[in-house]
Amino acid sequence: MERWVGKVALVTGASSGIGAAITENLVRDGLQVVGVARRVEKVEEINKKLEGFKGKLHVRKCDVTKEEDILEVFRWIKENLGGVDVLVNNAGLFVAGSLTDGETEGFKRILDVNVLAVAIATREAVRSMKEREVAGHIFNINSVLGHFIGPPNNIVSLYPSSKFAVTAMTEVTRKELVLAGTKIKITSVSPGYVSTELFSPNGVSVISPDRLKTLSALNPEDVANAVSYALSTPEHVQVCELIIRAVGGLD
Repeated sequence: MERWVGKVALVTGASSGIGAAITENLVRDGLQVVGVARRVEKVEEINKKLEGFKGKLHVRKCDVTKEEDILEVFRWIKENLGGVDVLVNNAGLFVAGSLTDGETEGFKRILDVNVLAVAIATREAVRSMKEREVAGHIFNINSVLGHFIGPPNNIVSLYPSSKFAVTAMTEVTRKELVLAGTKIKITSVSPGYVSTELFSPNGVSVISPDRLKTLSALNPEDVANAVSYALSTPEHVQVCELIIRAVGGLD
């Protein structure tokens, strides 16, 4: 991780769960981390815990469903920190309900956060990396549901479809970066069930009790450590996909 000390990382959805854990790891490893979220007060709370570490956390408000918010974050980074060296597309949304009975607004929200925001942020990060000719690294926090369809007692609407899109987007981006002659890496990190508020947005789980009994949970720190591992690999090594499950899990 030594070569990343002082470099700039942008983490979306940094206010809780996996995003918060990744943010903390990167600051401890000496990076300048721009943590963005709608709930900036939550990110500020994280910042208080990180005083005295090698890196620094910069807190910015951003609603990733709004392109102008994303573009403004990249403008701020360019003007104040030079550019993005590491991008972590972590912000994600889960809307309870079935696909056949779901509301169109829910469909749009899932696609806006889980797909379009990832594409926009990736585009802007690649532009920043190319402009400065840096060998940056992009992470897409994906899901095992981006590789297989779960059991029918999971009511998950367009969530798996959005994550299958992330799987495809990661590989398409990787090949584009190779054809462009860059040294930019991209990694998809696909965890199984993680104990976060994603599936309990109001304190009540949207996963059925019977399904919960079959799930062994990962901690957010497990996913954050996977990001740190991929980031720490030698410059000639690219981890394209990491699938992580808790031991004993059937997800």
